[in-house]
Amino acid sequence: MAEDAGPKGQDADDGALAATRLDEGFVRHRNKLDARMLIRNYGVIVIFALLFAILCFAAPNFLTSQNLLNVLNSNAYIGIAACGTTLVMIGGNFDLSIGYSYALAGILAAWFAVHAGGAVAGILLAVLAVGVIVGLVNALLVNVVKVHSFLATLATSLVLSGIGLGITGGFQIDIPAGEQPAFNWIGQESSILGIPNPVTAFVLVAAALGFVLSRTRFGRYIYAAGGNTEAARLSGIRVGWVLTATLVIGALCAALAGVIGASVSGAGQANPGGTQSLPLDAIAAVVIGGTSIKGGEGALWRTVIGVLFIALINNAFNLMGIESSYLPTATGLLIILAVAANSLIVRRRSAAI
Repeated sequence: MAEDAGPKGQDADDGALAATRLDEGFVRHRNKLDARMLIRNYGVIVIFALLFAILCFAAPNFLTSQNLLNVLNSNAYIGIAACGTTLVMIGGNFDLSIGYSYALAGILAAWFAVHAGGAVAGILLAVLAVGVIVGLVNALLVNVVKVHSFLATLATSLVLSGIGLGITGGFQIDIPAGEQPAFNWIGQESSILGIPNPVTAFVLVAAALGFVLSRTRFGRYIYAAGGNTEAARLSGIRVGWVLTATLVIGALCAALAGVIGASVSGAGQANPGGTQSLPLDAIAAVVIGGTSIKGGEGALWRTVIGVLFIALINNAFNLMGIESSYLPTATGLLIILAVAANSLIVRRRSAAI
């Protein structure tokens, strides 16, 4: 019996040692994953803080309340559009039509303000009509016809561009100063603590959609549908309806941004400044914020940081006298770096599991 006890005891010790090493390896593996997740989730905050600190020293006029409010105000329309784009991309889709949804909503709002005499009714109709109809058309093409969202929304943007040109005849619809105070109030006035209304709208949209994503069942469904469509469908989630809702919300946000833009400029036009660059700027903010282009991962608060990051770069170019023609290059490089970093983290995490 004593002879048998020796080998059995040795086997038990070897098993315990192997289990200990396995546990240690798992802990090291988990720590590596946690470090990568921390970089993806919070790295943008560190970079943003560094850029903010650099600008505080490099640009004397940067850290003033007037400049910071101007930065927020001039980028609020991008922020609102980016909030809607976040839901679309977490759901696994793209929406390249937001630029012309933005333009068409501004055109309709300006047209109703001038010709129908009811600025508020025109605004509501513009936002609801453009947002819901464009979103539903995009959803029909993506979910029913099975066209990839990139191509479907690209085609939709061309259609919207033609509609806008048809309504305006290639000219802008000017809103006479002082004749539509309610319409002008949206983009040119302040309401809460002297904060410009476009900034207030951005904050409210970001807070509302952030709550939807992080605190509601619908938000969890968006992550599930974007992460694994088939698994979400098998678990009982109505994936088609969820993705339709994200596309409608994205178009509604773009339309709201368009109405604000028309109010700021005092006119509705088929190709207002920012129409063609809006999809790029919105997607850039979302991607820089760490949302996966493959869907299923992301957070709205990080999109807000991405918007502010791009806004600071724009402001830095202005304050430091850097040639603005280099700005698209800087934005493109940021997108490349953000997408490359996200893809690297995902590949390493997949290989380690």
